[in-house]
Amino acid sequence: MSGKPSNKASPRLAIAVLASGRGSNLQALIDACAAPDFPARIVLVLSNVPGAQALTRAEQAGIATAVINHKTLGSREAFDAAMRERLEASGAELVCLAGFMRILTPGFVAAFHDRLINIHPSLLPAFPGLHTHEREIAAGVRFAGCTVHYVRPEVDVGPIITQAAVPIHVGDTAETLAARVTETEHRIYPQAVRWIAEDRVRVEGAKVVIDGATSAPAIAINPEPTPRGSAD
Repeated sequence: MSGKPSNKASPRLAIAVLASGRGSNLQALIDACAAPDFPARIVLVLSNVPGAQALTRAEQAGIATAVINHKTLGSREAFDAAMRERLEASGAELVCLAGFMRILTPGFVAAFHDRLINIHPSLLPAFPGLHTHEREIAAGVRFAGCTVHYVRPEVDVGPIITQAAVPIHVGDTAETLAARVTETEHRIYPQAVRWIAEDRVRVEGAKVVIDGATSAPAIAINPEPTPRGSAD
């Protein structure tokens, strides 16, 4: 099954972005879409938080925005129904979660099956949920990273499109690690959208196949092996 819906009316895939906060990944997508050869365009930025910085970023880029405040609706189902109506009206063919801090109902996820993607700041399936960097450092793992994946009803579960690994350094804090991971998120999220827009992504069961993609050229080791007695 292709990850890209039929798009005969426009050569550029119409995407909507859902964001609750400052919108740094949104900005990465805005910047990517500004390139004339990028095969996608943002038709809507929707937030559940009035005044979110993500909305300001979209407005400054001339992108349509909408606010659906979850606090004013009576249930998750009502909130998701209102979002679905607005997204469908926008003509969005792909929906990108970018720091959207609401758990979506199974009905909403089903309505956008294989048209809804997320970026998570860990190497899934490890460290789903919140506070990933604190948990990674506490666990003593050597690599952190980020994952772009299709969304399924379970939180932080779904076929993985792409991942990037970031070494955890001695003395890292959650803040310093997050800064490096975020830089990497800004690279792989637009790449994942590009692949989908180019109709190169297929979901086969629990896995994603990307036509023409190649594997990373080398292994990574952390800490690097050094002769005994050498400086760390």
